[in-house]
Amino acid sequence: MHRNNSSSEILVVGEVRGGILHSATIELTAKARKLADILGAKVTTLLMYNHVDRSVEDLSWWGADVVLCAVGEEFESFNQEIYTNIISYLIEQRKPQIVLAPATTSGRTYMPAVAAKIHTGLTADCTGLDIDKDTGLLLQTRPAIGGNIMATIQTPNHMPQMATVRPRTFPVPKPDKRRKAQVKYLTLPEELLKSSIEIVGKEVQEGLDVNIQDLDVVVSGGKGLKKAENFKLLEELAFVLGGGVGASRAAVDNKWISYPHQVGLSGKVVSPKVYFAIGISGSVQHLAGMQTADFIVAINKDPEAPIFRVADIAFCGDLFDIVPRLIEKIKAEGGKEQ
Repeated sequence: MHRNNSSSEILVVGEVRGGILHSATIELTAKARKLADILGAKVTTLLMYNHVDRSVEDLSWWGADVVLCAVGEEFESFNQEIYTNIISYLIEQRKPQIVLAPATTSGRTYMPAVAAKIHTGLTADCTGLDIDKDTGLLLQTRPAIGGNIMATIQTPNHMPQMATVRPRTFPVPKPDKRRKAQVKYLTLPEELLKSSIEIVGKEVQEGLDVNIQDLDVVVSGGKGLKKAENFKLLEELAFVLGGGVGASRAAVDNKWISYPHQVGLSGKVVSPKVYFAIGISGSVQHLAGMQTADFIVAINKDPEAPIFRVADIAFCGDLFDIVPRLIEKIKAEGGKEQ
């Protein structure tokens, strides 16, 4: 699609998972609103679902001007082919200037297929979005070269400009309940809902019952834990704080804990109120997944550990001495008992 043929619209592809509106939908709608205000554009959020847990009109509170709803049994389970068909069709119909989607498992699956189908580019796993004041182009920032540098990418010759964004990358503003969006229920061509993919069942991967991206407290461990059994210590600390357990890539690679707990460039981005980095040195790749936490507590025996540079509180010492004492102190102050 040529740039001159695009409209002043930012299209956000939302996500409804198991009937629950994913928080990334609100996050991206709010970010799109900020970008749209610079461009003088409108924000349209697309939802595909069989049922949803809240009023879709609520998205207007975070900046949506229009909410497009595709509703049907076809969306009870995620089908990449149907998503690709519908998004590509709507892009051809509406010709948005920008398309944004969350870099969830689903978004990482359908967005490359959409980009290929409509012959445009895609910047994946963005950690920053802005508008170039001179050109009006989207500035898409993402880690590159193994996370050692940040690259800012533009798409000047093909539209729409498309990006996926890791959940919890941008703060969500307070809702403006005075705003009202136009809600449109789509009637789509039947061929868009046809798929050669047959979904035969779903399995919940171990460790995904609690998503660490949704927690206010994350307690993560790394190589300093030495073995899998020692993660029980972190589980106890997480329990008394009402949080969950994360891990560095090294801990996951050693099979001490499963991949859904991994924090970092090749894992999840978390932005909790409090993040504990225990026995984690603090590589650039790990920092990319947690440095937006409100408050960071680091425990490491190496006084030169890079994690201390971003920590609000640093404990330099033996974690097997510090963590048990911390647990007892929290319990004494009113934390949860096992």
